[in-house]
Amino acid sequence: MSKLDPHWAVITGAAGGIGRSLCEAFSDAGYRVIATDARPRKDVVCDEFLECDLIEYCDSSETREAVYQAIGSVCGDAGVRCLVNNAAVQRLASTGSIAPEDIRDTLHVNLVAPLLLAQAMLPLLEQAEGSVVNVGSVHEWSTKPGFVIYAASKAAIGGLTRSLAVDLGGRVRVNSVTPGAVDTPMLREGFSDHPEMTERLAECQPSGRIAEPRDVAKAAVFLASESAGAITGSSLRIDGGILARLHDPA
Repeated sequence: MSKLDPHWAVITGAAGGIGRSLCEAFSDAGYRVIATDARPRKDVVCDEFLECDLIEYCDSSETREAVYQAIGSVCGDAGVRCLVNNAAVQRLASTGSIAPEDIRDTLHVNLVAPLLLAQAMLPLLEQAEGSVVNVGSVHEWSTKPGFVIYAASKAAIGGLTRSLAVDLGGRVRVNSVTPGAVDTPMLREGFSDHPEMTERLAECQPSGRIAEPRDVAKAAVFLASESAGAITGSSLRIDGGILARLHDPA
């Protein structure tokens, strides 16, 4: 693929650990990248950066129209070859202490925004014979105490992936990548008081290691490529085999 005849990728949550790797991987694969995030651009490899709060995006039709116009003006007749819904909110709380605003924010960013973005960009995606890649989580299937809202949102994004694939038929392919533990600054920060837990986490993976952000990014690039042209409604797990492993007391 030549950048003289560009394929455009729109990547949300671009300033995070996985987001930055997604931008790098798509750029390395020859895409031009429109990166979006609520945070300012920092160490993000992209051709255009659009600061966008997805909670506001969900609540405001004016914001949605402005984002669409901004993306359309950049892509022009080329359209959007891939929309990567990567942005996510993870608010941890037990059932009895979940705050209503945490429910709203998590579902807005993790579920409603991916649907509204796919809906809004449908003409641009069809124009480029493009696809959508959602970033899910192993929490869609197997979770831990305290992850109630997050797990629910990721189960929903799995359902959204499959239902969009069916509803859009041959118009736009829709798939997801489903990471388990990924070695991001967020994960390291979570273990800052007990760094030895990072090694224990790696030992729990049948693969023997924690995934790198680039592992997730390369899988997303594959799903967006012509090599995956017959794949839609599918989830590609990048979980180190953790969902295949049976944990029981004997």
